[in-house]
Amino acid sequence: MHDIEPYYNWRGYYVASEDPYSPFFEREYSEFEFTSKIYNYYIHPQWDSFGSQTLFMKILYCHYEQGFAVIEFIGEWNDLLYNDIMFLKREVIETMMDQGVSKFILIGENVLNFHFSDDSYYEEWFEDVNDRDGWIALMNIRDHVQEDISSANIDSYFVLGGKLNEMKWRTMNPDQLFESVERHVMRRLAM
Repeated sequence: MHDIEPYYNWRGYYVASEDPYSPFFEREYSEFEFTSKIYNYYIHPQWDSFGSQTLFMKILYCHYEQGFAVIEFIGEWNDLLYNDIMFLKREVIETMMDQGVSKFILIGENVLNFHFSDDSYYEEWFEDVNDRDGWIALMNIRDHVQEDISSANIDSYFVLGGKLNEMKWRTMNPDQLFESVERHVMRRLAM
């Protein structure tokens, strides 16, 4: 796991540690010291901790004027033991929403497992973005993770699956990805 870095080709567009509105503003990173772990496995030092013991993230891009953010995750999303959604909502999402972000693209190809507890924070997040004509899209998540989200009956809070799991997002720039995801989300919401 220590070899898996957050996607870095968009650093010319956005760097969260240089964004004064980011929850990770002025955070310093080491290229050589591996200190964060998911269970017994070290992860690359470029991932950001937001309070969870098993889930880490990276804000790859944020555009306040257009109101969207792209966030990549790694680890185990564990609401049951560690209440990851609470930490994510309180420590990251609310800060971003205070700056006008209401459309979230969550990249979950490195989320290995999902464990559910209850839906209160998901419902709150959904209502918050819905009040601002926003949405939450989960893309490139593993099949078993999508099944766990669906069996927990929280899939109604997200747009997920289908073309979102087939997008070659690394071949796009952030604006192209947003346009592509938004088109897909609008088609889904119109159904």
